[in-house]
Amino acid sequence: MEKIRKYWNEKPLLIIMWTAVIVRIIAVVFSKGWGMHDDHFLVIEASQSWVDGTDYNNWLPGSNGNITPSGHSFFYVGFHYLLFSLLKVLNIFDPQMKMFVVRFLHAAFSLITVYFGFKITEKLSNTKNAKIAGLLLSIYWFMPFLSVRNLVEFTCIPFLILGIWIIIKTKPGKNILLFYFFAGLITGLAFSIRFQSLTFAGGIALAILIQKKWKETFLFGTGVLVAVFLIQGIIDYFVWGYPFAELTEYIRYNIENAYNYNVIAWYSYILLLLGILLPPVSIFLFFGFFYTWKKHLLIFLPTLLFLLFHSYFPNKQERFILPIVPFIIILGIIGWNKFIERAGFWQKRKKILKYCWVFFWIINLCLLPVISTMYSKKARVESMIYLSKYKDIKYLLLEDTNHQDAKMVPRFYLGQWVGEHYITQSRPIEKFNKNIPKDQRYSPRFILFFEDKNLVQRVESIKTLFPNIEYETSINPGFVDKILHKLNPINANQTIYIYRNKDFYH
Repeated sequence: MEKIRKYWNEKPLLIIMWTAVIVRIIAVVFSKGWGMHDDHFLVIEASQSWVDGTDYNNWLPGSNGNITPSGHSFFYVGFHYLLFSLLKVLNIFDPQMKMFVVRFLHAAFSLITVYFGFKITEKLSNTKNAKIAGLLLSIYWFMPFLSVRNLVEFTCIPFLILGIWIIIKTKPGKNILLFYFFAGLITGLAFSIRFQSLTFAGGIALAILIQKKWKETFLFGTGVLVAVFLIQGIIDYFVWGYPFAELTEYIRYNIENAYNYNVIAWYSYILLLLGILLPPVSIFLFFGFFYTWKKHLLIFLPTLLFLLFHSYFPNKQERFILPIVPFIIILGIIGWNKFIERAGFWQKRKKILKYCWVFFWIINLCLLPVISTMYSKKARVESMIYLSKYKDIKYLLLEDTNHQDAKMVPRFYLGQWVGEHYITQSRPIEKFNKNIPKDQRYSPRFILFFEDKNLVQRVESIKTLFPNIEYETSINPGFVDKILHKLNPINANQTIYIYRNKDFYH
């Protein structure tokens, strides 16, 4: 313990970084699957299908008659295309091994957030605050899990935090304008991963402008625009024949469909942040974030503008707000500890404050190992891995008549870009029977029944169309998946019952 205290006092950043490495390596090894729909189906499935010579979601021109952009940046998914192409050259075909490499690279990239989060906090305040902020960025209960996911909302953070650091550490001198341009260039890369990060970049520019640094503002903005043009402009010109094709479509689609998705109250993100950051510490962080806002406009303003924009925009999903979480932690710690130093109430009640932090760390450290080792969406992943031993599957039938729609299955793990049929409440068996071609080529080789509710009746119903089906196996969700499903059925982590069509596989 004495050695640990000595290192913690003398080399806190080293301990924080090693802690971050260890917990992220654990997540790399154990946290298989994916977190949310987009981090798999809009990144992994798309890029692997391109490597395999197809285009499963028809994003590219000419795919299934597609002649218009879909509104997705090709920068991040293009990186995965290059990565999977390299793994193919290296004869690495196992999907779980490929995802191990992907998780490892993301874990390594996320260390930028931890390192420069510490450095920024230390630069703006002191080492004491930097130690707390760095530790939180390292082992907040959700950090390792999200660090190995393909979420664009989390992957853009290192670019944002690095851009902030470049500006903060820049000292007056002959190269100052070059540093501001470079900071803009780095921040602009975040935009090509997550388009909404432009709000954050705009907040940085506004903060610099308020300080009456006209040239610096211009150079920072120029850097952002150059990065956007080099990536979005050139890639889209190469693919579509004109620049910013995907960005234009993205803006159009989101404006027209602002009310067609998850529309909830404007304060939802505030409640979400207060929840995931764990009260009462989350309340401390929010208070601290606003307490020193004038002194730290460079972090406060872009974070606030990002929060206001997403709170105002009708379509809200939890992951949208993730890019600003590290900045609330950094500024929250700085502001809260500054407040504590001046608050007579808390100076007289240090034990209460200590108990609050003890309670926080107990809850956080209980959640950390559970979430960091979570095999998310296990049933769907393992179902495809199980079926991958069969060749030439052609079609699957997904049956989930207990719900309006069936969840997509990850064909990346199947290794075959098969067709999918659905029988659900919105597409009942009568409609399916009417529309499916009678040619046997379109018949499903396997039927996947989601959850066991009314399973016997559902199987008998399917047998009226495909009488020669036989039960093969069941794939259960992981432990945390089961809990999440029980807490909220919208988390469709159901047991999957696989039936084989004996007309094709005896």
